[in-house]
Amino acid sequence: MGKVLLDMAMSLDGFAADRNRQALYPIHELRNTPALDDIIKTAGAAVMGKQAYDMAEGDFTDYEYQVPIFVLTHDIPEHVAKGQNERLRFTFVTEGIENAVAQAKAAAGNKNVTVIGGVDTARQCIKAGLLDEILIRRLPILLGEGLLLFDDAGPNPMQPEPMRATESPGITHLRLRVVK
Repeated sequence: MGKVLLDMAMSLDGFAADRNRQALYPIHELRNTPALDDIIKTAGAAVMGKQAYDMAEGDFTDYEYQVPIFVLTHDIPEHVAKGQNERLRFTFVTEGIENAVAQAKAAAGNKNVTVIGGVDTARQCIKAGLLDEILIRRLPILLGEGLLLFDDAGPNPMQPEPMRATESPGITHLRLRVVK
């Protein structure tokens, strides 16, 4: 069975989104690089929050992840975004993060489930203890305010083990194993 992997970007001062809730993920710098391609290649399904889904503005045509995507939401949209095909399908999950991850695991088979969007979704995974690995893409910026990735991580302290650190222009990639 695959792993549940969180893939997020973070400023040096720990923010994963700015004060306007805009994610820091450097997709344009990572597109078509080994740093992202390796994660996409091992993904069998993905989990994202509704805000991340909405950032695509209704169009997932040519989206990097061509896997079933489970969107954690309180409200199912009337219209599904463009870009669905035989590999990329959206399932809207209103029953909580545990349910979204369970459905994604079933769809992924032996491949990984990648949590790809939304600080709130990432925090819920952290708090519920659903992650096996965390990939932090550290960006050389200081925001001073915004949404902290590890804010309210829950009552159980997490001590991730470093697996590897790699560099690409302007980004440090830290891969950590979550010890359970």
